[in-house]
Order: sequence, then structure tokens, then C-alpha cells
Amino acid sequence: MNDQKPTTDATGMAEPAGGFPIRIPLPTAPATLDAIAMQRLVGAFLGSAVGDALGAPFEFGPAGAYSARFPEPVVGGTGELIGGGPFIWAAGEFTDDTQMAIALGESIVACNGFDADDVWARFQAWRRGAKDCGSLTNRALSNPSWPGAAEDAHRAFRGRSGANGSLMRVTGLACAYAAGDEATLIDAARAQSALTHFDPAAGWGAAIAAALIRRSILGEDALAAIPGLLGLIDEPDRGRFTEMLDPSWSPHDPSEVSNGSVWGCLAQAVWAVRAETTFAGAVTAAIDLGGDTDTVAAVAGALAGARSSVQGIPSRWLTYLNGVVGAGADNDHYDNAALQDLARRLAGRTPVPATITESPAGPTQVAPGLHAADLGGAATVPADWAIVSMCRTHGRFDGHAVRREVHLIDQAGAANADPRSAVRDAVDSIDAFLAEGRTVVVHCHGGRSRTGLVLKAWAMRSNGWDEREAHNWLEEKWSRYEDYQTSFVDLLSRNWS
Repeated sequence: MNDQKPTTDATGMAEPAGGFPIRIPLPTAPATLDAIAMQRLVGAFLGSAVGDALGAPFEFGPAGAYSARFPEPVVGGTGELIGGGPFIWAAGEFTDDTQMAIALGESIVACNGFDADDVWARFQAWRRGAKDCGSLTNRALSNPSWPGAAEDAHRAFRGRSGANGSLMRVTGLACAYAAGDEATLIDAARAQSALTHFDPAAGWGAAIAAALIRRSILGEDALAAIPGLLGLIDEPDRGRFTEMLDPSWSPHDPSEVSNGSVWGCLAQAVWAVRAETTFAGAVTAAIDLGGDTDTVAAVAGALAGARSSVQGIPSRWLTYLNGVVGAGADNDHYDNAALQDLARRLAGRTPVPATITESPAGPTQVAPGLHAADLGGAATVPADWAIVSMCRTHGRFDGHAVRREVHLIDQAGAANADPRSAVRDAVDSIDAFLAEGRTVVVHCHGGRSRTGLVLKAWAMRSNGWDEREAHNWLEEKWSRYEDYQTSFVDLLSRNWS
């Protein structure tokens, strides 16, 4: 093992002799990410976790298993996050893919960039309590320190270390370095890979994925950037990546490599995002390829989530995300809100704070089985009511088995990346709950603007009304309703559905 002390160059990077950088600081003067880019960034991080949790029950299974289990979307109830699989995951629980991404992400936040020693310590702490750890990664992490660990695992697996274990965890890195330059991100992606995966191809796969995620966060056409990124890869690895990331490549060729490899995993994820325009379509197409379903869907989910933003991810999947990173008393629990806050911290933002609630308003019935409320009023309803939330709830509805957390921002200007999808998601959920015979309450923090937006959209679709007819109806039914947000009025005035 190499115990030579690192040196530091003028950029702040520290390198051991002949190795990858062991410290890569975050950009000191990053570009500003606007509200839309931030929603794409959150979409990347949460999208990876959703793909991971959705694919976990089908891991190591045959192609087509997801569609066989769910021939149609399950919009009502608790959706398709069923849990189970070979490691008996809880419903909505993410796996080692997201757990390692969180460990890497928390290290980046704590160290203001990539720090090999800190990442290694967090990976080892995670491994002690992990339900599942890939065999190659497990072998590397069994070493007491990172120098030489990846090479030891490489030898133990007879030179086959081009696996997908460092690709699957790279999303948070892409989020952290998104506002900086691409070259630094690529260096960091390869460096984190080298801790556990000796084959350079593993690092290049992680780097390509990270660069594609960053491009999408910045609003670019990531898939169009693939040829240029391939030119950065050293031979002989460039040839296989070029072949498998070509638009003509198909995962249905029986001669292709396993999706447990970095080539197969990245190629299948890119194929799914190319083949499907929606987040749901991309991740379910990835899962239906079978094999290492959670990891392929995690990578596809990151790419698709960065493209569609968090508002393009179905709320029935976001709502039930959950998992633990760590061991024993030191473990940390992550849900939808905590994952969003980590994504924000990776981008240098603060977590969303809890705000003071007003005197409870509602629930007030506005249609048979359908009620309006503010956050405080909604928190008083029985546990068998279905909840549709458009604000942070801070755990108030954890006792409600059926609920949705829809991402909508009540701000003027370009504050929502895809409000149409978010509103459609909320309205579809209301209709599904009512069809199941459930009593439904719709709320946001104050019960005014976002609650009004969703209830008006529901009334327009249900009754064939225009926006002003829905406005007049809700004004009579719900005293808290306000329509001060002109962008919401404009959305509903343009045949929103």
C-alpha cells in the first residue's frame, strides 16, 4: 500500500504519486443556479433514489417483471413502491445505491468538496450497517484504508472490476459540482470511483454519467453531448463506451454485456432515457430490462430527473421514499424532505425551514368527499383520509397511509420548472382517491394559492369549466382561497390538462 503523503497543487487539489486527486475543492466562484436549475438538480438526486427504490423489488429478476406486476400505473393508494425483493426492502426503501450516494454527498458537504479520507471513513461506517453491499465494493472496503484497496479487490476478482458500483453513487457529486466546470467534475467522479474500483472504465462511466446529469441541470440537451464526452475517454475504454452509447445500440441484443458492468448499466440507462420522454417511462423501461434493476433505474432516474425536474417525478413515488444510512445509534434517516434538503446543501443552499402556521382553517368540503384546508387544518383530519400536500409537512401526515407530497412553489416569476405536470399529478391523485371511495383533503401551507390552483384545476377537468368558472365556484366554497399568483391563473387559462 502507498503511504506517501500527498502534495497540493495551485488549484487546491492534492494528489498522491501516480494516483487520482484525493482532495478536489468545490468551485470557489460558481455560477448561480436559478430556481429552475435547482429543481432539475433536486430532480436528479431524488430521481436516482426513486429509481433505486422502485427497481429494488425486481433486482436479479427477469425482463418484463415490472410490467407484469403493474400493467397499468397505480395512481391511487400507495402506488407501486411495494418493497420486497431479494433483500426484503421496506416499501419505498432505497438500497445501497442511494445509501452510498448519500454518504458521498454528506462528505462533500462536510469537506467542501471531495476528500478521499473522509469519503472512505463514511463508506466504511455505512458498510458496517448495510443490508446489501456489492461484492467488489465490499472487498475493497474490507481494507483498513483506501490506498491499494481497489487494486486488492481487482486482484481478488481476477481483474474484473469494471462494475457499476461507483457509477450508481455519483449523482450527488454531479449536483455539488454542477455550477463549476465540467473538467473538475470529471476528475472528482473518477477519483471517487478509484477508491473501490480499480478498472479505469468504472471511473469513466461514473464521469460520463455525472457530466450528463450536470448538462441537464444546466438546461442543455445532455444526450447530444455524448459524442463530445466520449472523446475525453482514454483508449482502449473509449471504443466500448462509444459502441454502447450510440443511439443505434439496443439492450435487447442477447450478446450484450451484463448490466452489472459499468458499460451495460450506463448504456441501458441512457437507452431508457432516449426511448422515453417522461421520468416514469424512463425508469420503468430501465427496470423492465431485468437483472440489476435497482442500479440501472437509479442511473436512469438521475438522468431523467435532471431532465424533467423534481416536478416531473410522480408524487406517489417521492412521497414514500425512505431509508437509513449508518449503523446502530449513529444511523441517519432520510425521507423525501431530507433527500431534497441534502440536494440543496450539495448546491450550497440551506435546507427548507419550517415556517409558522396560522390558526387552522378547514377542512371544508368543496365537493362530495373533497375538502380544502391549510396545513394546520389538514393536520386535524382522521388518519383514514387521503392527503394531498403542496408544501412541506414536517411529518404531520406520517400516520396517514395514503398521502401525496406534490412539489409546487408559490412564488412570482419563473419559480416552477414544470407546474403543469405537478398540477396534473395532484388532480390525478384526487380523482384516484375519490374513485377508491376515500375522503380527500387538499392543502398547502396557508390554504390559499396552491390549494386554489389544484382545486380549480380539478374542477375544470371534472366539470368542463374554464378558469373563471372554477374561480367563482371556489370563491364560494373556500374562504381562504386567493388567486394572487398570476402564473397559476395563466397556467389554468391555457387548457392546462
